[in-house]
Amino acid sequence: MASITQEQIHKFHQDGFLVLDQFFSSEVCEAMRAQIQKIIADMDVPPHCRTEFSTREDEQLQAQGSAEYFLTSGDKIRFFFEKGVFDGKGDFLVPKEKAVNKIGHALHAYDSTFKQITHSSDVQVLARKLGFENPVVVQSMYIFKQPGIGGEGGITRRMVRTPPGTIPCTKFVGSEQTYDDRQFIPVPVEKGGLVLIHGEVVHKSEPNLSEKSRNVYTFHIMEAKDTAWSPENWLQPTPGLPFPSLYTQN
Repeated sequence: MASITQEQIHKFHQDGFLVLDQFFSSEVCEAMRAQIQKIIADMDVPPHCRTEFSTREDEQLQAQGSAEYFLTSGDKIRFFFEKGVFDGKGDFLVPKEKAVNKIGHALHAYDSTFKQITHSSDVQVLARKLGFENPVVVQSMYIFKQPGIGGEGGITRRMVRTPPGTIPCTKFVGSEQTYDDRQFIPVPVEKGGLVLIHGEVVHKSEPNLSEKSRNVYTFHIMEAKDTAWSPENWLQPTPGLPFPSLYTQN
């Protein structure tokens, strides 16, 4: 990893995002891809748990928010799928590796390859230089940007849990705004690049027009010092997996 400069640190705090080229070596990237292929090859998801992932509010509430499989995935490695990849019986219509949208949400805790990468010395040094005193890893995901698929994220709404016994199990607080595409800044990212995004920065990803999926490993960290995790958040720490410190591999 090339050393991050004070100018880059200032740019991150000013813009809310930063791209660090060649942060991870090609060998590390290939190790992640190889490990994910092993995980997919061993994947065993009962038909009633085969959840289609969506960024649309109505579909999120129906497919994810009401599904125990999704709500209890914070401390497990589970699979979420693209639309239209199952037949009426829940069997795959396409190869498994083409059906998966993402794998989450605890690769950083239970898979040795991703645990080592998440807690690598380079990541820890970067976090310290950015001013994190007690960062904890909240969740991790391996995302497959399949051809033709796009998505975006923002801060104008968030999905929270509803009271126990309520159907659906989640709801959205706030509403999703419409943004002028001209306000977004396109940022190219090459293999091995690390993209830092502040949690309050609105971002999006354009559809993948290539013939191959774009694989991304993402993990979310939170400064735990003087911070309380909202009990409304859909993802909650558990006795079996409290949010682990970024500064340790234990």
